[in-house]
Amino acid sequence: MSKKIVVTGIGASSPLGGTASDSWEALLAGESGVRTIEADWVEKYDLPVSFAGQARVQPTEVLDRPVAKRLDPSSQFALVAAKEAFADAGSPEIPSERLGVDWATGIGGIWSLLDAWDTLREKGPRRVMPLTVPMLMPNAPSAAISMHFTARAFARTVASACASSTESIANAYEHLQLGLADIVIAGGSEAAIHPVTLASFSSMQALSRRNDSPETASRPYNTDRDGFVMGEGAAALVLETEEHALARGAKIYAEIAGGGVTADSYHITANDPEGHGAIRAMKLALSQAGAHPEDVTHINAHATSTPVGDINEYTALLGVFGDRAREIPVSATKAATGHLLGGTGALEALFSVLAVHHRVAPPTINLVDQDPEIPLQVSSEPQPLADGPQLAISNSFGFGGHNAVVAIRSYDA
Repeated sequence: MSKKIVVTGIGASSPLGGTASDSWEALLAGESGVRTIEADWVEKYDLPVSFAGQARVQPTEVLDRPVAKRLDPSSQFALVAAKEAFADAGSPEIPSERLGVDWATGIGGIWSLLDAWDTLREKGPRRVMPLTVPMLMPNAPSAAISMHFTARAFARTVASACASSTESIANAYEHLQLGLADIVIAGGSEAAIHPVTLASFSSMQALSRRNDSPETASRPYNTDRDGFVMGEGAAALVLETEEHALARGAKIYAEIAGGGVTADSYHITANDPEGHGAIRAMKLALSQAGAHPEDVTHINAHATSTPVGDINEYTALLGVFGDRAREIPVSATKAATGHLLGGTGALEALFSVLAVHHRVAPPTINLVDQDPEIPLQVSSEPQPLADGPQLAISNSFGFGGHNAVVAIRSYDA
């Protein structure tokens, strides 16, 4: 594949901020987006975990009420992020048949589904909202973006658990290479901070239970890490060929240089401890980028803060980079945002775009006592990247054995 695919717009709604720039600035400042959930259902259901990475700005504060009312929160977040990204790209004028959407979610419209179930049980079938099914569909966020921007090239949806939105960016890269569109809005969203998901993840012993200190609960690589933290929100990237971007005079943040998608075929929740699938995904992304492991200058790790997952990813990194894995600046940004599930890969890709653009690796907060079995170069402060061209990889691994990696290169016209 020979076309250069570039990022010309970014947008986000995250636990750190209501925009991409606010999220990035809070990340660099070492802030945490995790806090106690104030909803009465935490006490009602006696949930063992009472905190999460809730969005700093709720989408209902941004969208017009008639629009928001017809969308599940996962679609609301998607539309907020996509609108910001498209405006940041200069709101390009483009034939609708040449504008596509590659979006992702891990769980979809769980609030719409379970609210409807409650209504059915308590008030009967006549009170169930007519739009319940269109709101709960996993493709609803992609559809909402497509309809808002009249994007008719395609509106595709990936649902690959926590690898979803990284896979959507890899797909967008390939769709642009194939000439299926001139511009693609790519990313992912999730709004699954719900009693059912919190209870389920808690039952499988996957969540941190630091209810007394939510802001320090997500602590990748720390010796006493005890699980991940739920998050919500969305991130969007506007991608197009370099030729198309230059022709319209667009600013360019970075280049999406390649992507890799593989499967472990190992276990429904655990990733392969040998990291074979993750290794192949990283190598595929670098191969598509025409790059080698020694070219990588920054890694945004999946790093969920689970005792086993962090070590397994380190094993995979050793399988790609050898001893050099310990020398590459690594960021584990879930420490600040929590885990946005299907939306997390897009947010971390956005952070990686800004990292190579500004030549700084964002800090990893809550790292007090680094696990000696994971001797990566992780800093609690922003790390300046070395002079010269930058190449980052952003890793995402999900339940079901899904692995997705994107390679992101600094752009020098």
